[in-house]
Amino acid sequence: MNQLLYDRSDLRRRGIKISNSTLLRLEALGRFPRRVRIGAHSVAWLANEIDEYVGLLGAARGANR
Repeated sequence: MNQLLYDRSDLRRRGIKISNSTLLRLEALGRFPRRVRIGAHSVAWLANEIDEYVGLLGAARGANR
């Protein structure tokens, strides 16, 4: 099964403009999808997990109104 991956530029295009240190902190707390190491100095995120995360943010926003 092929998984689509998002890199940092893909996150930024989707409006996720968070510093790397903040992303690491949120990942450690379980509040952001964990990264996948794709090389010695490269990471990415599973696209479906990022899309789900953004959807949950939108749903939470709607519930708070």
